[in-house]
Amino acid sequence: MGQDKIAVSKLGRAGKLVNTGAKVGGNYMKYYAKRLLKETSREELEENNARDIYEAFSELKGGPLKVAQMLSMGDQVLPKSFVDQFSRAQNQVDPLSYPLVRKMFKQAFDQYPEELFDSFSREAVNAASIGQVHKATKNGKEYAIKIQYPGVADSLQSDLKMITPIAIRFLGLKKSEITPYFEEVEAKLMEETNYQLELTNSEVIIEGCKSIEMLEFPTFLKDLSNDRVITMSWMNGLSLSEWIKSNPDQEQRNAIGQVLWDFYQHQIHQLKFMHADPHPGNFIVTESGKLGVIDFGCVKALPEDFYLAYMELLKSGEKNVQSDDFEDALFKLELLNENDKDIARELILSTFRGMFQLVGKPFFSETFDFSDDEYFQSIFKQGDSLSKDPALRGLSARGSRHFIYFNRTYFGLYQLLNKIGATVSTGLVDPRL
Repeated sequence: MGQDKIAVSKLGRAGKLVNTGAKVGGNYMKYYAKRLLKETSREELEENNARDIYEAFSELKGGPLKVAQMLSMGDQVLPKSFVDQFSRAQNQVDPLSYPLVRKMFKQAFDQYPEELFDSFSREAVNAASIGQVHKATKNGKEYAIKIQYPGVADSLQSDLKMITPIAIRFLGLKKSEITPYFEEVEAKLMEETNYQLELTNSEVIIEGCKSIEMLEFPTFLKDLSNDRVITMSWMNGLSLSEWIKSNPDQEQRNAIGQVLWDFYQHQIHQLKFMHADPHPGNFIVTESGKLGVIDFGCVKALPEDFYLAYMELLKSGEKNVQSDDFEDALFKLELLNENDKDIARELILSTFRGMFQLVGKPFFSETFDFSDDEYFQSIFKQGDSLSKDPALRGLSARGSRHFIYFNRTYFGLYQLLNKIGATVSTGLVDPRL
């Protein structure tokens, strides 16, 4: 039937988060009591906390659920129980009930769905963190209708202020050091609640990438869209996750992997404007075997100076050198600063040279096999080793705020290609490298 109510007032949403905090506190009390009797484990505590926090985030949707979705990609940051629960935010979100959807639609258009469309599905075909999608028909054509959850935009900033302490605790950082990064996340999440902006961004990406073969985009209907609802043409096919489960042959895997790679490299290197949310729910494989892009909510513009400095690090990783250009790029990306002492400076130089040798490996050959699990394990092991290095943990949080969505995009792209099991033609795209 779906969720039939959602807290929309700041007070109501704050109350839900406070109650969840009380549940977590209760879990700790039970844990300490049972530990005296040796009847529990740390894993059980984490599982209980993960379940209670995710259930609250899922009910509130919006900012809390979006943060859960982002954190679920941090296998090396969160305990496994939290990753398992938060991963549900990718494709297992409970949708809102039809009566509530109908009410929201009336507020958005002053008409009910059945008054605007010839048919409108009572059940959502997909539910995500910011909104859910229904299927409709009008004049013999099929449409996907994305409807934003009520209260999401108005309460986003207050929601994030409430859940920031939870994220800080998981990440083990100081609030004063990570404020710029949370401001970047907040700004991007606010953009995701602006459906008019999503329409504009989609036009930029679609126009910029229309020459890429094997790529399809929906058509948007502006007269049936506004700041809370987006109407687009329906694209038939399988979600990327469903397609992978259908066991396509290697040729098909390579073809879809290649267009996914080309799509992102073109955006990053040519447009400097990229789709920054590469998870399976945002893509489908159409009936004609092409890759369809169906969501443009999270988009990131890349400043030229950030882009050039990052590419310099990749070039240095390829050549295995620690040049003046490499060091200069670290300063431009705020990974080094003038106050660093010699020991910290050398530590950062050696750490990031090794890191870019590893993460840049797909670029350093004509083709790369993303099904190579050993490669991904080496990335995870390096990340785990760095996170536990006492020398690095003693350094302040650093790096340009642009890293958040840029790294998320590349990490997400690598993971998607690994799940697809594709071997793709890579190589450095930008001729300056």
